[in-house]
Amino acid sequence: MAFGWIDEQARARRRAGLVRVLRPRPARSPLLDLASNDYLGLARHPEVAEGAARAARTWGGGATGSRLVTGTTELHTALERELADFCGFETALVLSSGYAANLAAVTALAPYGTLVVSDAQNHASLIDGCRLARGTIQVVAHAEPDAVRKALATHEGPAIAVSDTVFSVDGDAAPLTALAEACAERGAGLVVDDAHGLGVLGAGGRGAPHAAGLAGRDDVVATVTLSKSLGGQGGAVLGPARVIDHLVNTARTFIFDTGLAPAAAGAALAALAVLRREPERAARAVAADLHARLTAAGLEAVRPDAAVVSVRAPSPEAALRWAADCRAAGLSVGCFRPPSVPDGISRLRLTARADLSGDRIERAVRVIGETRP
Repeated sequence: MAFGWIDEQARARRRAGLVRVLRPRPARSPLLDLASNDYLGLARHPEVAEGAARAARTWGGGATGSRLVTGTTELHTALERELADFCGFETALVLSSGYAANLAAVTALAPYGTLVVSDAQNHASLIDGCRLARGTIQVVAHAEPDAVRKALATHEGPAIAVSDTVFSVDGDAAPLTALAEACAERGAGLVVDDAHGLGVLGAGGRGAPHAAGLAGRDDVVATVTLSKSLGGQGGAVLGPARVIDHLVNTARTFIFDTGLAPAAAGAALAALAVLRREPERAARAVAADLHARLTAAGLEAVRPDAAVVSVRAPSPEAALRWAADCRAAGLSVGCFRPPSVPDGISRLRLTARADLSGDRIERAVRVIGETRP
C-alpha cells in the first residue's frame, strides 16, 4: 500500500509520546501566554497592526512574485535599510521567513570545497542549511570555541562557522567574541542566527552581534527573524554588501520564493520604529525575575541569557502532561520534546515577555509548581 510506512511511524510516535497536534487558538485567548515568541509584546501593538493594515491597503495582500521579478516593493527596500542601520550592518536582504534566511545564508556561503563548522545545538533551520550546502559539514560540541578552532585547523580553503547567538531550547548565549576570534585566526567567516537576540540583547535591542562588537565586520553575517521581538513575520540576512549581492544571485530560497507579504514588511517597519522610541522594552529583568522565582519554587530552570527560560521535565510524556495541566489551569507554555531538543531532554519552554507584570509571573510560577509531574 502506498505510504503504508506512515502508519508504522505514527504508531511509533504514539508509543514514544511524541505525537504533535495542531491547536487553533482564538483571536483573544483567556490563557496567560508564556508560550509565544512575542518577546516585546509588539504583535498586537496598535502601531504595528496599523503598519500591517496600511501596507496591505497600499500594496495588496501579497508581493505578487519573487523578489527578482515583481516581489520587491519600496517597503522591502525601506525595511532592509532600517534593519541594517538598526543592527549595525552594511546592508540587509529580506526573505519570507527566518527559516528561509538561514537556508539562504548557509547554502550560498558553503559551496563545494567549503568547511562548515556547526554547533551541536543549532536550530533546525541552520541544520537544514548545512544539509543542503555542498560543502563539508563538521558538527562540534555546543558553545565550545576551541572545538571550532580545532575543526578549522584541519581544513585548507574557505570555511565558515555557524551558530545561533541565543539557543532556542534553553536560551543560553553563544560565546560570540571567542567564536569570532577562532574564525579570524583561520580566515573563516562567521554566520550567526540572531533570531532570539534581536530586540532582546545589545543597546536598545540591536542584537547579540551588536552587543559583542561584531556588527558590521566584513567576516560576520547575521540572520534575523521578524516573527519574535518584532511581532510579525519574515526574516533577513545582514552583512557586507558583497555577501548580500552574492545571495541575491545564488540563494535559492531568495531567488525562487515569493517575496515577503507587504503587510509583514509594514508591520516590521512599525515595530522597529516602536523599539527605537522605546528601547527600554529590550531590558531583560523579566527573564531574570522569572528564573529566580522558578528556582525558589524548587523547579529545575536554566538560567536565561535572553528571553527564553526552560524548565526540565522527567520525560516526554511528563512534559506533555505538564503542559496540558498548565493549560487547564489557564497558563499556556511551550513543550519541547525529542526530536526538537538536541540533547534529548524534554522541558517546558517559557517566554519572558517584556510586558509580563510581577503578578502574572507569580501566577505562572504557581501554576507550574502546582502541576509539576
